Amino acid sequence: MIDQSQIQQFAERAAEIKREIAKEIIGQEAVVDQLLTVMIAGGNALLEGVPGLGKTRLVRTLSQVFDMPFSRIQFTPDLMPADITGTNIIVKTENGNEFRFREGPLFASIVLADEINRATPKTQAALLEAMQEHSVTVAGETHVLAEPYFVLATQNPMEQEGTYPLPEAQLDRFMLKIMVDFPSLEELGQIVGLTTVPQTEHAQKVADAKTLLEMRAVAQEVPIAQAVRDFALRLVLATHPEIESSPENVRRFVRFGASPRAAQAIIAAARVRALMAGRYNVAYEDIEALAPACLRHRIALSFEGMAEGETAEGVIAGLLKTLPRE
Repeated sequence: MIDQSQIQQFAERAAEIKREIAKEIIGQEAVVDQLLTVMIAGGNALLEGVPGLGKTRLVRTLSQVFDMPFSRIQFTPDLMPADITGTNIIVKTENGNEFRFREGPLFASIVLADEINRATPKTQAALLEAMQEHSVTVAGETHVLAEPYFVLATQNPMEQEGTYPLPEAQLDRFMLKIMVDFPSLEELGQIVGLTTVPQTEHAQKVADAKTLLEMRAVAQEVPIAQAVRDFALRLVLATHPEIESSPENVRRFVRFGASPRAAQAIIAAARVRALMAGRYNVAYEDIEALAPACLRHRIALSFEGMAEGETAEGVIAGLLKTLPRE
């Protein structure tokens, strides 16, 4: 059972981390909050936005703030699975030649998969085991990845040239899909001012793996009322068109709904969000605030939905308006 001092300490640590990130990143407070939520909850995050919005810079800044091993993988169409997982190489020893495993860039605590949707499906699939099981299997031998472990991926919108759609199974492994929007006029001016002159203040390391695991342990103890939990579960179930109680727009416009991972993700993330706000328990507002990021990549529209111009965000917004809390 957590107490008030743990809640206060959690909120202070989160605020300190965000202050350091703000030295390198202008605006995007909601994006930073969601990204921190994913890391504390122990999930993976997918950031989507047009090139040049600072997605890569944000993840790099996180690696500066957290004292944990970091690697960056630039996904390209010619990238092969062994380029990221590692491979066995022949090494000459006193007893002759032997095979030794050379670790790939997946063997880090924070892995930046940059422009993930530019790689072919074969290479994208090589990430699945690392993202879900936190292990890598090469030549029949499984190598366990050190905890904590995160894949923070960036992708360009699908209408951009040279992109491949991520398979549903891989999308489902991302706890949140975070949309990175274009900055406002004021923020754009601050970005230009920050990046076109010598920078005098840089983000400092203020947390490590132990800190993160302690924050995760505290978040897992946050209570959630049965009514709030049921609201989250009913929200996920309502995305399925085959269920008779689903709204009319879901039955018309959705091909398939969110998986059980969505329910796990939204409750785990809601616990972290509550603590970051200094609250002791999960509220309805936490579920509603996280629903778009948790569900948008897990809902597939039907042909009719795409023809009518419907979006996953529109379906989620409709559900939040009509779904009763009790």
